[in-house]
Amino acid sequence: MDWNIENYIKPGACVHLVGVGGVSMAPLAEVLKGKGVEVTGSDMQESGTVDHLRTLGIPVTIGHRPESVAQAGCVIRTAAVHDDNLEIAAARSAGIPVFERAQAWGAIMRHYPNALCVAGTHGKTTTTSMCTHIFLAADRDPSVMIGGTLPILGAGHRVGHGDTIIAESCEYCNSFLSFAPTVAVVLNVEADHLDFFKDLEDIQASFRAFGALVPERGHVVVNGDNKNAMEAMSGCGRPLFRFSLLDKTADCYRDHITWERGLPSFDIIVRGEKYAHVALRVGGEHNIANALAAASAAWVLGVPGKAVEEGLNGFTGAGRRFERKGGYHGAEVYDDYAHHPDELRALLTMARSLGFRRLLCAFQPHTYSRTAALFNEFIAALRLADVVVLAEIFPARETDTLGMSSAKLAEFLPGAVCCASLEGVTAHLAELAQPGDLILTVGAGDIYLAGEALVEAG
Repeated sequence: MDWNIENYIKPGACVHLVGVGGVSMAPLAEVLKGKGVEVTGSDMQESGTVDHLRTLGIPVTIGHRPESVAQAGCVIRTAAVHDDNLEIAAARSAGIPVFERAQAWGAIMRHYPNALCVAGTHGKTTTTSMCTHIFLAADRDPSVMIGGTLPILGAGHRVGHGDTIIAESCEYCNSFLSFAPTVAVVLNVEADHLDFFKDLEDIQASFRAFGALVPERGHVVVNGDNKNAMEAMSGCGRPLFRFSLLDKTADCYRDHITWERGLPSFDIIVRGEKYAHVALRVGGEHNIANALAAASAAWVLGVPGKAVEEGLNGFTGAGRRFERKGGYHGAEVYDDYAHHPDELRALLTMARSLGFRRLLCAFQPHTYSRTAALFNEFIAALRLADVVVLAEIFPARETDTLGMSSAKLAEFLPGAVCCASLEGVTAHLAELAQPGDLILTVGAGDIYLAGEALVEAG
């Protein structure tokens, strides 16, 4: 049956969210509650997020029970919840419509004049966070949905009352094709999520369809330096607003760049005129590109350059994006979410520019399929570190059917050490650490716990 979610999330309706404690489910619950919807939820464990939702009058049940959906007009689930979930099965049996999280966000976006959706294989969280800083500085009172924690928000979301919603938009399972962007930002397109997509062309087709969602009077902002992104978006049927690090024929580019202690200051030029001058507090060429993307989105939505300056100058990074954890015996300990070779290469290249004596990288590969598909690229990126410590592969949604392991990576990385547990990673880093070192824990799983344990031991 073809249900229209708009009919089920109106004021007075009753909606049940399965996995309500998730990073984009919790803000969804808040937004729906604010619209006058009666919201209930369930999650597998107690958390600060669950406590917060209860303070808003949203009942949350711990554990999944068929009776939890009995009063619901519809059920919305997170991507991690499958058809065999007890609540999903009960809803289907009772004829209660089940919608995906992305469908709900897409329906909500349609009520905003401006829906700024940030997509790309990597850099989404940072760029979405930069956009948030800029729109807050401009007093635009945005609603925000980010796949990570942003210090200025104290969370990964914000429920505002302005005319703009800013949303991190993920291509996995074509999730972002349920969104309704009026401004689509495409940072880069690379081979990733090959457990879902067939190949790079399939990924490009998904991004092309994402760009085509933008209305004729909307905007598609794209990285002119990324060949795959340009190929994908050139066929989306919308005019492209290009940003570039080097190409001065682009709509937006940087000029007059200077570096101090690994941090860049530069002018942002839009269509031949100086739009803003920013001094970033995050390093790396990739973050300059992210800043240009955020500034481009701000420009097409009429944000003054002064707000771009204030917003970007105050941005110190999102949670798990080169996040300082503390020190250990004279070494600095940082953590980063990088889990694709391009992200890893950008991170380690930036880290090497900061002047530390040695760069120690504790890396936890994320999923067997990604490690196998991009094996050689991971090897090339990890060789940028002086010392590599490998945790076992974080399986996420997978089981190992490929015979892939961190030990296979170590075979091609001279001096690399594999650890069977996070406790082993922490112990090995403690043995290696020397004054002047930069220790990086890297990956999308739980590798950050090893760095936090090291800092606590110090």
